[in-house]
Amino acid sequence: MRIDIKRIYDEPSPEDGYRVLVDRLWPRGLSKEAAALDRWAKEVAPSPELRKAWHAASDAEWGMFAARYRAELAGQTAEALAALAEDLQAHDVVTLLYSLHDPEHNHAVVLAEVLREHT
Repeated sequence: MRIDIKRIYDEPSPEDGYRVLVDRLWPRGLSKEAAALDRWAKEVAPSPELRKAWHAASDAEWGMFAARYRAELAGQTAEALAALAEDLQAHDVVTLLYSLHDPEHNHAVVLAEVLREHT
């Protein structure tokens, strides 16, 4: 299985395969039809507290955010992560969708790494 990441606002493509939104909040200004989702996995998104802390932080704190998010995935959301990983096994290509502007510093990057470690 190949796991890609992509902004939800980018045009859907057949190459995306199984499209999974991994944000806790629905993206502003986007209809459900335009999103072309196969699944909305908000249960594996960062907690509201972590999300707010990350939005208030600088990019220099990326490592701290990534570590805290990994800890959340291993702890309170471990069951949801396992269910998502199991669901994704049925697909050759999976695209994790996020709404942030930064393609390198967002939770989908961390989640993709964790999912690759679990498969």
